[in-house]
Amino acid sequence: MNFTFPRIQRLPPYMLAEVTRLKTEARQRGEDIIDFGMGNPDQATPDFIVHKMIEATEKAQNHRYSASKGIKKLRLAIANWYKRRYDVDLNPDTETVVTIGSKEGISHLALAVFGSGDNVLVPTPTYSIHTYAVIIANADVISVPLTGDKDFFESALEAYNRTWPRPKGLIINFPHNPTTACVEQGFFEKVVDFAKKNEVMIIHDIAYADIVFDGYKAPSFLATPGAKDVGVEIFTLSKSYNMPGWRVGFVCGNKEMVQALTHLKGYLDYGMFQPIQIASIIALNSDDSVVHEIAELYRGRRDALVDGLNRIGWEIEKPKATMFAWAKIPEKFQSLGSIEFSKLLLKEAKVAVSPGIGFGREGDGHVRFALVENEHRTRQAVRGIKGVIS
Repeated sequence: MNFTFPRIQRLPPYMLAEVTRLKTEARQRGEDIIDFGMGNPDQATPDFIVHKMIEATEKAQNHRYSASKGIKKLRLAIANWYKRRYDVDLNPDTETVVTIGSKEGISHLALAVFGSGDNVLVPTPTYSIHTYAVIIANADVISVPLTGDKDFFESALEAYNRTWPRPKGLIINFPHNPTTACVEQGFFEKVVDFAKKNEVMIIHDIAYADIVFDGYKAPSFLATPGAKDVGVEIFTLSKSYNMPGWRVGFVCGNKEMVQALTHLKGYLDYGMFQPIQIASIIALNSDDSVVHEIAELYRGRRDALVDGLNRIGWEIEKPKATMFAWAKIPEKFQSLGSIEFSKLLLKEAKVAVSPGIGFGREGDGHVRFALVENEHRTRQAVRGIKGVIS
């Protein structure tokens, strides 16, 4: 048989496969690889969340099918979280929908609101689902450089004005993965004004809203007047509450977009296991002490990594947010490109990083460190890197 799968044919081969293979082989040989590759939180979920999950699991009524849009009490907790954090009013019935992690939310939202012939503005480099959710929806990506060389909003305007048909949507993510770029509330004011004038849908991924340092506070798109008229915001409990494997996210804001996603999800799933939703209510309704502790853990790791790399001559700015460091490849290694440089660090320093090209062509001059190793291991990694770049 010679089957063809049009959507799959639009997806390129996994660009980081070779680096991943080499890392696996090294570990199989018994080598101690210090792994900064994947942004996978390494700490346990807080006990009070786990205990609530166990308690809810022991109740037989929670073993049945749930609601694909999330149980009512969880959607109410989401609305209360937004009110407490950002003074944003949300209708839990029409302006919130629970998703099985933010990645599922983004991909199914794109499938619900974009289609063949639609153009969508997407930053580059960026987290891969921002790009490939559009492609899976059979729409077309219009790349907007997010490199620090030029104002991103101005670049988005230029891309919009030179594209025909005019773009239908703009996907953004601040604090940004992988570049760690941050914005202030004024940025969203410009975005909302632009979106209203041009009838553009905005999708904002705010996954790293709580992982902030040095007094910086990440603004919410939805806290901008008029934001709910033009777009939605997507959050996940993965980073803020150390719940990556639980797969809990939510999409909030514009009623039409939320209801489109809710309608689609009604055909695709019955929602997540109800005890997970019940435990998520406890997480969202808790005070912010756990969130601050987690951010402080990442701050310590950030300082150990960035201060250490700067001491050995690899100059990197300290990020104000996220669980990453975005590092320009040292000048004498720039010609290698990010994949070959990552392979060099893996082989010689026993350190795994993510090649920047995996986040888009404009990322090729960089590598990304995920702050998922403790401070001792991070300092060990810096010593190994010093032997490579000195």
